[in-house]
Amino acid sequence: MTAAGVVAGIIDTALDRSIVGGYTWIGHAVRRRLPTWPDDPRPDALSGRHVIVTGASSGLGLATAAALVYLGAHVHCVVRDTDKQSLVGQRIGSQSSWTAWQCDLADLDSVRRFSADFLAAGHQPAGIVHNAGIMPAERTLTAAGHELSMAVHVLAPVLMTDLLLPALAPDARVLFITSGGMYAQKLRLDDLAYVETPYRPSVAYARSKRAQVELLGPLQSRWPGLRVYATHPGWAQSPGLDGSLPGFSRLLRPWLRRGSAAIDTTTWLLATDDAPPGGGLWHDRRQRPTSYLPFTRTTAAQRQRLMAWVDEQIGDLTPGP
Repeated sequence: MTAAGVVAGIIDTALDRSIVGGYTWIGHAVRRRLPTWPDDPRPDALSGRHVIVTGASSGLGLATAAALVYLGAHVHCVVRDTDKQSLVGQRIGSQSSWTAWQCDLADLDSVRRFSADFLAAGHQPAGIVHNAGIMPAERTLTAAGHELSMAVHVLAPVLMTDLLLPALAPDARVLFITSGGMYAQKLRLDDLAYVETPYRPSVAYARSKRAQVELLGPLQSRWPGLRVYATHPGWAQSPGLDGSLPGFSRLLRPWLRRGSAAIDTTTWLLATDDAPPGGGLWHDRRQRPTSYLPFTRTTAAQRQRLMAWVDEQIGDLTPGP
């Protein structure tokens, strides 16, 4: 590596470890000027390809969908509320470049129905972006008895990808949009449903995001023909942040990422010609450690136990009618 590359690596790592420097718009602005910053995707990198984006009616999901359309993709926008389709149209434009699908990720039967309908349509997606997120104010169970944040962030994405495997293009890319907040939480195999500890919305959210990251290795082994990644956007302005953590959003308003900075790594991983190996966590176009604190580190055996728990909760892998 050149001297310039060594210096760039030191700057990048310092930003990452500082958290404030790396997660705000400053981190993205500095990093993209470093000589080690990877090339942008070609303007037509996704021309003729199909990509699924969940939670695509607002916030980062809608921004991601719009960016993928700009790169030439036909985006399948998976939304819970079809009344919000108009928001997609306002942001993306002509419906020739996107299709809306209704699916409630809190309901695994809804995921099965969507998957059956999508398979019947005959599309061959080159990517799935599991972006949909939720932070319930109090512990909430789905109709099937699953803790809501775990259902939306972990169970539904795994089930959806499993069911859509027959349709996915060779070497398709599957991305989980996680959160830097997961760094403060360890994997709680003893309380995955959040029964034993007092419920705190931000902690429950971060625990489910920790689970996403710990599944990267097992899922890459489970889906060897795919490339499985997680990305975290840093601290990004979004309706979800404003609604769930209003104090945090107000305090950091001048420093929050906006526009393409928040979704840059997601679109880059989907569109770059030189796709990196799967199974890792990414931020600002670089693979990052999944733990910094000793108490948050996990073993391969613990990750396999998590995978077994997910399979138990999902149950039947048959697309629903």
